[in-house]
Amino acid sequence: EEIARRRKAARNGLERAQSRLVGVDRAWSGVAVLDTTRPDWQDLGMRTTQAPLLLSTLERASLGAVARIYPPELVDEILLRYDRKEERRRALPARLMVYFVIAMALFSASAYREVLHNLVDSLRQLRAWADHWQVPTRGGISVARQRLGVEPLRALFDAIARPMATPKTHGAWYRGKRVVGVDGSVLDIPDSEENVTTFGRPGSNRGERSGFPQVRVVSLVECGTHAHFDFVAGPLKQGETTLTRQLLRSLTAEMWCLADRNFFGIKLWQEAAATGASLLWRVKKSLILERETTLSDGSYLSHIYPSAYARRRKKHGVPVRVIEYTLDDPGVASLEIYRLITTELDPAKAPAQELAVLYAERQEFEFAEDEFKTHLRGRDRILRSHSPEGVHQEICGYYLAHYAIRAMMHDAALQRDIDPQRLSFTHAVNVVQRKIIARRVFSPQWVTEPVPASAR
Repeated sequence: EEIARRRKAARNGLERAQSRLVGVDRAWSGVAVLDTTRPDWQDLGMRTTQAPLLLSTLERASLGAVARIYPPELVDEILLRYDRKEERRRALPARLMVYFVIAMALFSASAYREVLHNLVDSLRQLRAWADHWQVPTRGGISVARQRLGVEPLRALFDAIARPMATPKTHGAWYRGKRVVGVDGSVLDIPDSEENVTTFGRPGSNRGERSGFPQVRVVSLVECGTHAHFDFVAGPLKQGETTLTRQLLRSLTAEMWCLADRNFFGIKLWQEAAATGASLLWRVKKSLILERETTLSDGSYLSHIYPSAYARRRKKHGVPVRVIEYTLDDPGVASLEIYRLITTELDPAKAPAQELAVLYAERQEFEFAEDEFKTHLRGRDRILRSHSPEGVHQEICGYYLAHYAIRAMMHDAALQRDIDPQRLSFTHAVNVVQRKIIARRVFSPQWVTEPVPASAR
């Protein structure tokens, strides 16, 4: 009943909310899977095994899945901006390589040449690709990736990726504000000298050489749609809080931002609060929070300080509201106390019980990461790139691919007026893999004119 009431209040108070999704055709007809076994109360972050139910088909679609989210015209504009447009014909033009990097994420288990086959085979069936064209060697594809670089991929993501929930999206809002979460993870990368020097290795307790080098990635996710709308990658030695500062550019006053206890620091808290976003972060039990004023909902007002000295002198304190609660879980031997702090000091605007329920939505970030690292990249699979620039380019490709899939799923959910979280991400990936390209996303000159052998 509380969830139903909260959702109704959110839907009724969203006159100012607008969709931030750029470049997505709302008429797209997609394939989605409905989980009919999941009751409404599982909005608190719980999930059950999905029971697939086909909503519609893509078999009649003639438009490319990825190309509809990232239109060729925008790709060409970005390539021109970064001076990547070719002056001579190539077997691997820059536009093709942009879609190739995205396809690398969609076909993470396939070799370079097989990924390229997947891109052009359907074009050949549509007579939109030259029959005489031959797939270049792996070395040729690697050179084309280096020629493209990372900047056009990052610019494409920045141009398209926005929080995509509309006022009609179920489960994406709390009291008129969009719910987002920030968190980080690490990705294994190939064991090359360049990667080790740039990104580093995880530590080993025994002083032995650890496994693969790793790159740290921190991102912002819209909890209701699982859409990553900003991310930053850096070396392993850079902490999550350091990288998070670069993501504050994407927070707005129309958001609730959730974060776990590893992110709290008074400087980061103040910088995040300065964006105007409402913050709801978990903090460690070691943080000293004096109960100054107890409020009607059981929460209390306190202050956080930059140092123990400032706390003793009561100087430079930042006011916060504290919510403490436990989860009554029979499967857990001892009850763990959750401590949340928020910038919203008025319990009438955000009651403590509602905030405790809201914080459970941070678990949606974990589900989004599982989609990224398990279902898209593949469990225990490392990235392909042996150079730092290639690693950054490949990460951009993964986020572009994930965002495209989630945008399509969101469209399908809107058409059926259901929660996007009730759709199967795995099934959506399978559909996109089958229909990766089904439109003319490349210039007709590559069809009508043979490519010279010197350009292959």
